[in-house]
Amino acid sequence: MTEAEKNQTNQGPDPQVAEAQTVEPRAEGGPTPNDLQAEVAALKAKNAEVADSYLRAKAEAENARRRAEEEIAKARKFAVESFAESLLPVADSLEAGLQIKDASVDQIRSGTQATLAQLKSALERHKVMEIAPTAGTRFDPHQHQAISMVPADQEPNTVVSVLQKGYLIADRVLRPALVTVAAPK
Repeated sequence: MTEAEKNQTNQGPDPQVAEAQTVEPRAEGGPTPNDLQAEVAALKAKNAEVADSYLRAKAEAENARRRAEEEIAKARKFAVESFAESLLPVADSLEAGLQIKDASVDQIRSGTQATLAQLKSALERHKVMEIAPTAGTRFDPHQHQAISMVPADQEPNTVVSVLQKGYLIADRVLRPALVTVAAPK
């Protein structure tokens, strides 16, 4: 090793070479450390903004879900309340009928018919409809329940008689009508 090389090793890198190395990335259009720091700071700010937006959206969705659950609970509560309220006149009529000590059969029958009319009206207001097929109606397993098959002078698989009325609520069967069905010949 020559004396000049020893001096260069002891003194560190050649200042001209070091300057050329630091200038070289800038000369090629590369970012400076200040540019990189600014970009990192901008990305951190954007990240914080996105995280904040996410948390706000999450909280808003949770609040909307909670409000929806509360509204459903209130709707159920008040739907039952409305239905019960419509049945109160029926209960009043039954109690009034029971208070008459010496009622004739005609009075009891008349009162019962009026009370039944009130009950049917209250049910209809709440979309509860009767399923009462007439004789000869085609048997529908979605609305009827066959109790038995009987020989009859009508087409097979048709309703012969209704043993108990059924009920629908908004096209949903609450209770199917109990029917007897004509047997095949």
